Amino acid sequence: MKVQELNSRSKDIFQKIVETYIGGGTPVGSRTLSKIPGIDLSPASIRNTMSDLEEIGLLQSPHTSAGRIPTEIGLRLFVDGLLEMGTLTQEERVQIEAQCLAKDKAVEDALSEATSLLSGLSQCAGMVMVPKLNSPLKHIEFVYLNPGRGLVVLVTEGGSVENRAMVLPPGLPPSALQQASNYLNSHLGGGTIDQIKSKIEEDLKNQQAHLDNLTKTVVKDGLATWSGKQGGEQSLIVKGRSNLLEEDSGLENLERIRQLFDDLEKKESLVRLLDHAKDAEGVKIYIGAENNLFSLSGSSVIVSPYMNETGDVLGAIGVIGPTRLNYARIIPMVDYTARIISKIL
Repeated sequence: MKVQELNSRSKDIFQKIVETYIGGGTPVGSRTLSKIPGIDLSPASIRNTMSDLEEIGLLQSPHTSAGRIPTEIGLRLFVDGLLEMGTLTQEERVQIEAQCLAKDKAVEDALSEATSLLSGLSQCAGMVMVPKLNSPLKHIEFVYLNPGRGLVVLVTEGGSVENRAMVLPPGLPPSALQQASNYLNSHLGGGTIDQIKSKIEEDLKNQQAHLDNLTKTVVKDGLATWSGKQGGEQSLIVKGRSNLLEEDSGLENLERIRQLFDDLEKKESLVRLLDHAKDAEGVKIYIGAENNLFSLSGSSVIVSPYMNETGDVLGAIGVIGPTRLNYARIIPMVDYTARIISKIL
């Protein structure tokens, strides 16, 4: 069904029901609607229209209340045809920009902090798919931090600098870190991390790398911090799960949240969903059963791809929450965050 198929009265009442439900989270009754400015109808007339909207599948009546709430089909109709998009405040824009554009911050750290901020601003759970490092490498350096801890620093041909912490073998002399750095830099050859990892593993397997055992361990462990998961999956960061618990209460809602938490642990499925969203132009919205991952949890996902300076899509960032999300506020928030992230990549 399209919005144009509703008459003026049905469209106005339906829009007010959805907006009131999103704002309060409780079923909306005819008496409540009759008190809203602009609805110049009696409760009886409103009830008749609500019954018509329920009959065509846009509203439903929970067993605990005489009021109505929108169905997932109704929410989709509202988002596509009736939603009046909001705008971010200047303060929100400044917060997002400050969090994403801070200098001397690793990309993964910036993405993680941006996701935390997005979660806080939206009061939902935030998630981001972190891109694999596939750019040709220019330099690799192992840096000693303290006993047992070191840093792997990678510099790409494009000048991007990334670093990750690693565990160092007990008793490792500083000279081993320098030896490991020299060895890897002599084998870069303009390759990506996966290409270099494959070549080094072959050298170590065939005993062609003239390194002592501790240095070999540093080389293997250092590369492993960048190798990603088996199968080459991109890593996923989820922030703000506790917001979902604060949003809803009651046994039925707690069961829905428990199911959603289970969904969030299925990171392979989440990455597939975000990977699919990468192909979208702009913000992609999944409402309830429209996606297989969240069909049982009564949740919605708003997600947007982000890209590098050449326009290549690298990942996606978004939020997860109940189907009664404040779509008007969160859609531009996700879109703006994705565009700011694209500036730093």
